[in-house]
Amino acid sequence: MAFEDVLIPVIIALITGFFLGWYFVKAQISAIEQRYRADLERWKIESAAEIRKDSVNRSRSTLKGKIGEQMAPLLPSFGYLPADARFIGSPVDYIIFDGLSAVADEKGSSIRIVFMDVKHGSATLSRTQRVIKKAVEERTITWQTLHIEDY
Repeated sequence: MAFEDVLIPVIIALITGFFLGWYFVKAQISAIEQRYRADLERWKIESAAEIRKDSVNRSRSTLKGKIGEQMAPLLPSFGYLPADARFIGSPVDYIIFDGLSAVADEKGSSIRIVFMDVKHGSATLSRTQRVIKKAVEERTITWQTLHIEDY
């Protein structure tokens, strides 16, 4: 038996084995992908309710905060006359002209201006609010009147 006579069947057997192995691995990968896709879909279904609940709770918390900001002048802890407070919402919630009602009623002659932000729970000032607070504390506040000409 010549070497060439043995070589061709061995090459054919190797090529056939390679392709059979390749199809086997491909089938295994496909089965694993299908299993993980099924697991992912099951997780999506199971987690959807929890994700919705978390979203609703976050929305509810935000809404409570916004209501609290608007209702703050009516709370006993507010400390100022509600008529003296002006809600602006952003970047701070209120500018309070403490004593303005007395000045308007001609019972007072001075006011104190207070910048106030209402926070709920463990909320903290934003970076912008901290910069504003620093400006107020450092008294970098000015008055400016703008006169508009008729055109």
